[in-house]
Amino acid sequence: MQLLEMTLDELRKVLVDEGYEKYRASQIFDWIYKKKVLNFSNMTNLPKDFRKFLSGTFRYPEMTIVRRSLSKIDGTEKFLWKLHDGEFIESVILRHPDHTTFCISTQVGCQLGCIFCATGMSGFKRNLSVSEIVGQVIFMEKSMGKNVTNIVFMGMGEPFLNTDNVFKSIEILHEPAGRNLGIRHFTISTAGIPEGIIRLADSGMDVRLSLSLHAATDEKRSMLMPINKRYNIQQLMASLEYYQRKTNRRITIEYILIDGINDSIEDAKQLAKLFKHLKIFVNIIAINPVVPTLKRPSREKVERFAIELKKHGIEAAIRTEKGSDIDAACGQLRRKNLQEERA
Repeated sequence: MQLLEMTLDELRKVLVDEGYEKYRASQIFDWIYKKKVLNFSNMTNLPKDFRKFLSGTFRYPEMTIVRRSLSKIDGTEKFLWKLHDGEFIESVILRHPDHTTFCISTQVGCQLGCIFCATGMSGFKRNLSVSEIVGQVIFMEKSMGKNVTNIVFMGMGEPFLNTDNVFKSIEILHEPAGRNLGIRHFTISTAGIPEGIIRLADSGMDVRLSLSLHAATDEKRSMLMPINKRYNIQQLMASLEYYQRKTNRRITIEYILIDGINDSIEDAKQLAKLFKHLKIFVNIIAINPVVPTLKRPSREKVERFAIELKKHGIEAAIRTEKGSDIDAACGQLRRKNLQEERA
């Protein structure tokens, strides 16, 4: 059985069914999620026969670090993992002066095909299991030697196309007897799956929501993000309004600026008009050009875009690029590795 796949109650049930005390589950959670001790032999407050049972019953996800890159510019760190079936995923550590964030993947590849994203260029393979999602967090914390402050499901894949496993991962990492990461320190970033947004609103989990929008009209957004042809902006807005009514939480809008496509003053006005009735914060991001035909706008254009949004009462900030020297954008390292393997 995959141990990182189990909630505390699930582990308790397994242990009781095998004739062991229920409280042992809390001890195991403490060793794994608090102390980052994964070897059962080193869990010294557990009886030897029980440790032998654990070794023969449970296992951890097979995740091997293939590459580990550290930015000399800002300390951003990127991990390329090889999984049990030979597939690859990426995770990123984003270091800030007062906190650290893990950017976690939820799928191997992505099926949405956003034209500016390297992840989808290498195709979609499968959803990640709960243990592979939780494993990214625990293995990186163990490697880093300290606990992370925030977790964003903003790596490879669309979290709301793997909702069950993402929600269960949050439950496990939020468990007070284990990792005990505050629920508001989780963010789910979506390309726009209304059913997932509504399900999050109904879940009762006070998890933050981030939306990758990148255009305020269906014509432009469908060109950049094919998912918009299935779920247009009107449907998306209805789900966001529902989410905000249920949770009263501010929504973060991720907006990648692409030169000559979505970076005009008119684009900013349309964006402000679209969200005039919602509480939002816009992260403005100059594109990391993984596709040669998509260009980064000038700093002046980026700043004008931000000023225009603020003029219309929209909170916005220009996000500082991190990890530019280590291919930190989602999918870049996996894509490079796959190309090297084929060469």
